[in-house]
Amino acid sequence: MIYWLAEQLQAHFSWLNIFGYLTFRAVVAALTALILSLMFGGRFIAWLQAKQIGQQVRKIGPESHLSKQGTPTMGGSLILVIIALVTLLWADLSNHYIWLSLFVIVGFGLIGWLDDFKKIHRKNADGLAARYKYSLQSLVGLTAVLYLYFWGDSSIREQLVIPMITDFNWHLGWLTIPLGYFVIVGASNAVNLTDGLDGLAIMPTVLVASALGVFAYVAGNAVISDYLIIPFVPGAGELAIFCAAIVGSGLGFLWYNTYPAQVFMGDVGALALGAALGLVAFITRQEFVFFIMAGVFVMETASVMLQVASFKLRGKRIFKMAPIHHHFELKGWAEPKVIVRFWIIAIILVLVGLATLKIR
Repeated sequence: MIYWLAEQLQAHFSWLNIFGYLTFRAVVAALTALILSLMFGGRFIAWLQAKQIGQQVRKIGPESHLSKQGTPTMGGSLILVIIALVTLLWADLSNHYIWLSLFVIVGFGLIGWLDDFKKIHRKNADGLAARYKYSLQSLVGLTAVLYLYFWGDSSIREQLVIPMITDFNWHLGWLTIPLGYFVIVGASNAVNLTDGLDGLAIMPTVLVASALGVFAYVAGNAVISDYLIIPFVPGAGELAIFCAAIVGSGLGFLWYNTYPAQVFMGDVGALALGAALGLVAFITRQEFVFFIMAGVFVMETASVMLQVASFKLRGKRIFKMAPIHHHFELKGWAEPKVIVRFWIIAIILVLVGLATLKIR
């Protein structure tokens, strides 16, 4: 909106040309989202408390989590509203990737909202039945992937990028569809599984979104993408604004979500943010790099899969409890120690992912 307005007026006010710079708009978008989050976060938490929208804690979880019962949840609603607003303010609204990103984050957000609503209404932690949740996720995810397959840039269905291998060029064709589905829906559920401790999921989300913003900027620039041997995806650069909005709103949310948390994001935030990250990685052709950078989310998901498989096949558990952050809690690690150490791992993995920009 502001970008469009600046375009209309820059003939009369030359200083408005600054809004044409993607890097400037990305920085301002992140700051706008951060300021809005800090401004309205406290009020939103007070509103959630007034409406008695509190966390429902599973009785089978660590005993230390029982004290979290009743903590305001669904804080992710504010995150999504701010992301959407800031994106509409600072992005080029003629870009179809922007609208697709908003469709995905709102669509998965609504699924998460329904899940959270059922938990609060029933006053238990069960929420939406898994088959309905995955069906709705599949519907939104496949819609996005099919749109990209038929109307996205040709590189989306023609190139599979593997870090450090420059002479590999596999024509994906229809395999683009299951790949995109796996990345988007898988990332959505992975972030949701990670969201079990105060601030544990939001910080890696912010870090990965920051890196994906860099990849989006590079992929959308013909000169830089050619130099770094990365697929050029016309229009993908605008996704840097979307990623910046995630970063700013995520940091603002962390102000209130850090240990001890005043609010939780709930499924409404976790499902939506994970899907958004997966979508950007898919559009920019960085699925493998995303797998590296999102290693904390991958580790949490893998721990659940291994735990279930081991118990069904051997009748034994590998971990004291899954996801794996609960395993370390039950080993005696204090919650802040688990959180910060997982953050450190996330920082290292994101730096490794960014290093692949040059190592091709």
